[in-house]
Amino acid sequence: MDNDFRVGPWLVQPSLNTISQNGTSTRVEPKVMEVLVCLSHHAGEPVSKEELLETVWRDTFVSDDVLKRSVSELRRVFEDDARESRIIETIPKRGYRLLAAVQPANGHMQGGADPQPLEIPPRPSRTPSRRWKISLSVVTIVIPVCALLVALNLAGLRDRLFGRTQVINSLAVLPLQNLSGDPSQDYFADGMTEELITELSHLGSLRVISRTSIMRYKNANKPLPEIAQELGVEGIIAGSVLRSGDQVRVTAQLIYAPQDKNIWTQSYQRDVKDVLALQSAVASSIAKEIRVQMKPGEQAHISSSQPVNLQAHEAYFQGRYHLQQAQNAFLKKDKGKVNEDEVESAVNYFQQAVQADPSYAPPYVGILDAWSASQLPPRDYAPRARPIILKALQLDDTLASAHDAMASILQADCNWHDAEKEFQRAIQLEPSSADSHSHYSSLLFELGRGQEGMKEAETAQALDPKNERMADSYYLSRQFDRAIALYQSQAQMMPGDFSPHFRLSDIYALTGRQQDAIAEVQKMLTILEYQELAATIGAVYKTSGYQQALRFYAKQLEEIYSHATYIPTWYIASIYGFSGDNDQAFAWLEKAYKVKDSVDSLASDPQWDPLRADPRFKDLLRRIGLPKS
Repeated sequence: MDNDFRVGPWLVQPSLNTISQNGTSTRVEPKVMEVLVCLSHHAGEPVSKEELLETVWRDTFVSDDVLKRSVSELRRVFEDDARESRIIETIPKRGYRLLAAVQPANGHMQGGADPQPLEIPPRPSRTPSRRWKISLSVVTIVIPVCALLVALNLAGLRDRLFGRTQVINSLAVLPLQNLSGDPSQDYFADGMTEELITELSHLGSLRVISRTSIMRYKNANKPLPEIAQELGVEGIIAGSVLRSGDQVRVTAQLIYAPQDKNIWTQSYQRDVKDVLALQSAVASSIAKEIRVQMKPGEQAHISSSQPVNLQAHEAYFQGRYHLQQAQNAFLKKDKGKVNEDEVESAVNYFQQAVQADPSYAPPYVGILDAWSASQLPPRDYAPRARPIILKALQLDDTLASAHDAMASILQADCNWHDAEKEFQRAIQLEPSSADSHSHYSSLLFELGRGQEGMKEAETAQALDPKNERMADSYYLSRQFDRAIALYQSQAQMMPGDFSPHFRLSDIYALTGRQQDAIAEVQKMLTILEYQELAATIGAVYKTSGYQQALRFYAKQLEEIYSHATYIPTWYIASIYGFSGDNDQAFAWLEKAYKVKDSVDSLASDPQWDPLRADPRFKDLLRRIGLPKS
């Protein structure tokens, strides 16, 4: 079967991965072809799932879902119906059987299939009786009327007759599989996944789960209904990417998760330079299939098909990959060189993308993201951030991430009014951006609009259910018991993340749990690989008490800061504040104010509660234009 063969009227050419009929050829992924070849070796006989998985994915662990999607793709090409199979039959809980005749392209029979090519016999005709003639006359009148009622869905008739079991208001795009066989191409599949999520996130009537949640399911061996339940969605998009030379092929499958039912499968192939048009085509097809009501602006955006410079697109994907590595190493004592190298690589790739195509906007935002992930203090790159983002917006005013970045710049500059406008614009353009909703939530809390901030946080949490988005809102609204529970859960789920321990130390300090506060500081420092400092703070606490331990800690932070290592000035101020040394606290707050080091959170953050009664704090709030607390 390595040579060409026929399945019924279709010509199958394994060497080309094509299936043809009547001069029309359809290309399938290599693994899908291998499934067909395996079934053809046993034409007419059942083939177990285990045998197919062992034959096609030898030495690779994959779930049954991968096999199911491959068979669904074959059925699509063969125009076969799983409920009334004529080509590939599903044998429940066992496997599959190829029903159609199989023979070599030269016409000699192979295997145990039916000796004749597949034929679909016509329905027998008969002369209707007089009684049936009368009935047919009635039916001729009734059917069009019923069809009209169903089409108009009057009084919900269509939904009652056929059920509306496939209503999809929320969707998760699982990581697209890399079918190239080359692990170095994983970044490309991941990049395609992210951009497809972004395309769908423009649709306001559809809730699309964020990339940060769905990437946890990469190579996961879980049933799709279970994944959908964990993410709180009705629809799942699963698929694959195959890049070969200058061609890219994407196969996407829409599954209605509550019934684990495949309701749509389609393959798309484009030249690499038309990859953005490919993504738009996939997103448009998905939106049409699930009957999303698109606004005029959304329709125009999702239907865009501008070509992209291949070199720029490649460099952008590579930059994103290295940016993620930089973020993983951020602020760890002995990983500073790793962070520095990865940030440098990310910036270099983004700059390559800009040089390859100066009109391509996303890499400009990428450069700012890379600087933000570095160990450089914001003052070192803030002056360069604004012109870069302004350039991105000049090139593409519909780029939501650029508006989000501009909002953050304006907020850091204490330009509250314009920052809010930019956050609102970012959310308008990409309603399913969890990051934009979270960032806007923080601004609203800072402006004293806590109820609105809480709603934005709840929206972000729904869009990113596998990551904690509510804890900070409970913290800012001083619902400390609820915040503690979430931060503790976050610390257990992500033992390498220092941030929950940072917040817990503040809450315990504010609520008089001094020993717990010191313990959380030690845990945070241990994660950041300052083990010696963590141990010393614990020893000082035991011998000299809480305030002395904090003042010792603050002095050590000053020493680290003096060696040009980035320690936030506001953090040193907050430690002095908890220790009761208000003069030192305000000295460091003034430094933070001069360099605009996160002073945009002074009004809302509870860590400043020990200083709020001091007239100097009220004066500082006045200078930065925040409401008095």
